[in-house]
Amino acid sequence: SWFKKEEELTEKAFEILEFLKIDHLWDKQAFQLSGGQLKLLEIGRALMADAKLIIMDEPIAGVNPVLAHDILKRITELKERVTFLIVEHRLDIVLKYVDYVYVMANGRIIAQGSEKDILTDKEVIEVYLGDTYAEA
Repeated sequence: SWFKKEEELTEKAFEILEFLKIDHLWDKQAFQLSGGQLKLLEIGRALMADAKLIIMDEPIAGVNPVLAHDILKRITELKERVTFLIVEHRLDIVLKYVDYVYVMANGRIIAQGSEKDILTDKEVIEVYLGDTYAEA
């Protein structure tokens, strides 16, 4: 029946909010949430639709480092169920959480591979990580 379906969806939504650690925001409107909370809500919306692929454009942009790590940790915990395609400029944070990376500059791929491959690539260091990284 319709009521049972609504009840199941409500239960699923709350389980997702608990997993994302935003269940305390259950009764809030989206405009009342912080930027990081909205990013987590976006993931939750995709999970409600049983998405197998979630494309995220800068999921940690404008988010403090602690919440950025929390968002990426939640994404990592989902990687067995969902594939994430993430576009992100903050390589320093995101590299720890991904399996494979393509790095682009000026519209072309300049490097691809694992975290180690990316962190040792001379062009990536020059373009994104800077001279201080190369000296370390």
